[in-house]
Amino acid sequence: MKTYIILGIIFLAACQQQKSNVPVVGFVDAFQDNTIEQAKTGFIDALKKNGFDEKNGTVKIIYRNAQGNIPTLAQIVNYYIGEHVDLIAANASLSAITAVQKTNTVPIFMMVAPTPSLMKVLDAKGAPPANLFGIGENLDYIDTSFLLIPKIIKPKSSGLTVGMIFNQSEPQSVEAINRIQELAKKNNITLVSLPVNNSADAQLVTSALLNKNIDAFFANPDNTVFASFESIEKLCKQAKVPIFTSEAGLVSRGALLAYGADIYQWGYQAGEQAAIFLQSKNTAGLHWEMVKIRKRVFNPAVAKFYDLTIPSDFEPIAP
Repeated sequence: MKTYIILGIIFLAACQQQKSNVPVVGFVDAFQDNTIEQAKTGFIDALKKNGFDEKNGTVKIIYRNAQGNIPTLAQIVNYYIGEHVDLIAANASLSAITAVQKTNTVPIFMMVAPTPSLMKVLDAKGAPPANLFGIGENLDYIDTSFLLIPKIIKPKSSGLTVGMIFNQSEPQSVEAINRIQELAKKNNITLVSLPVNNSADAQLVTSALLNKNIDAFFANPDNTVFASFESIEKLCKQAKVPIFTSEAGLVSRGALLAYGADIYQWGYQAGEQAAIFLQSKNTAGLHWEMVKIRKRVFNPAVAKFYDLTIPSDFEPIAP
């Protein structure tokens, strides 16, 4: 009998040891959004390709979504830290910023986020957090995206007017609006922008913007714009105002066209980097990187609705 008991203890210990060897990923979304969701899919697909698949028991992924609530986002990150996850996968800028504020030891792999500089998380020497990895994006591509508008929309006798909404609490959104203001001035475009606090206010603010007789709406890299895009698109369509954007993922949701990062590939690129860490359990040689894949895409149905001609180098995308 004692032999059986000892064997049982050894077996349980072996099972616990095996369980403890399975890496744990804490994946946090800042809010619910169909476009941002593509990054999560890409991240998980990259892990699978590199041998980390929940179905095979080679990785455990704990998933939480803050649903746009900042205190909840902080609680999620604290929970992951308490669970001693091997890494935190932070989807969208608010998730990355919150994770950086909460831990300097757990590796953070960001996606759909701006550069550490734009997120204002550099230290006094200008260095990013030592535990921040993943994929970021600067705002250079926005110039190209915004300047597509005068190439496609014929200006009125009074000139071309473009409208934007932006969340003042998002560093990359404020940086984008400042950049576009200068760009608009240099290209004789009137820019009308209104601040928005959260997605609940987006419908009211967009309505106010459309009342200012704008010719086009520019959807900038803003989490509030992502989260409330269906409301924005509906109002713009009713007002016959096409939406241009720097975010390729918004085109299938009703924007006219975009030059910007492929959200799925953004997450995939972050997942590949996370897989390297999980394989080696070492961050040596890893650092945050710039997004690699950008696309020029347009929505044929939207182009037809507005009777607009799209440049030949843009790829049609299904709604």
